[in-house]
Amino acid sequence: MELARRLPDIELVSVDAMQVYRGMDIGTAKPTAAERAEVPHHLLDLAGPGEEYSVSAFQAEARRVIAGVEERGHRALLVGGTGLYLQAVVDDLAIPGQFPDARADVEADPDTAALHRRLVELDPVAAGRTEPTNRRRILRALEVTVGSGRPFSSYGPGIDRHPPGPWSLRGIWLPRPLVGERIAARYGQQLAAGFLDEVRALAAGPGLSRTARQALGYRELLSHVEEGADLDSAIADAVRRTRAFARRQRVWFRRDPRITWVGVTTNPMAALPALLGDWGRWPSSP
Repeated sequence: MELARRLPDIELVSVDAMQVYRGMDIGTAKPTAAERAEVPHHLLDLAGPGEEYSVSAFQAEARRVIAGVEERGHRALLVGGTGLYLQAVVDDLAIPGQFPDARADVEADPDTAALHRRLVELDPVAAGRTEPTNRRRILRALEVTVGSGRPFSSYGPGIDRHPPGPWSLRGIWLPRPLVGERIAARYGQQLAAGFLDEVRALAAGPGLSRTARQALGYRELLSHVEEGADLDSAIADAVRRTRAFARRQRVWFRRDPRITWVGVTTNPMAALPALLGDWGRWPSSP
């Protein structure tokens, strides 16, 4: 937001897999109505909370939005931490579709090691890129390979490849203990702002999709609202899960050699001078 305030050609593009859902505002730290009035924001509120929203749908909408930003003579600043969504946009990933019947077939086998052996037979390239214990990725690779009749690996180099491209990528690096403190503090602020009431309203309404129910904080508060779990324990679980997610997020982005990191020790706003200095040197598009 502060970059956009100081650089009037910027429009912000959210790269957050949960901010796409309408009604999930407080818990996803979605920008307020006042912030959206001040600076153009995109890729928010794209789907109802009961819908399953896919990375391919996000990719298509992002392409449309970024093209519109550039047609207005502005520049898109992508912000957020959903690694796969970001990579789908900056690397123009070829994303296979969904194959529910094939998914149900492979998901019925509880033996992850056996599923990996099956993947070795059907798509050895994809199997070589996947840890034998990573059930989620094995299931997805098998779903696509079986459902499409085409090896999962044939859809592109995969998320572990980082080809050169026109995007300039920056990351803000904070000490891990500080990140943990900020996570706990933010949950306190969100609860004070009505996060629990937001979850109650979502649960009482049309409900949440399988994907939306897994959102950080929402899953834990839903266990309190729907199952009677202790609220303090639910909040503690949310803090723990979010800290674990932050560690995985750090590992994900550290793999990308194209990202230039700006380290700060206390306040992330300390990164602002470096980012402002970089902005003038970044290519004009994107």
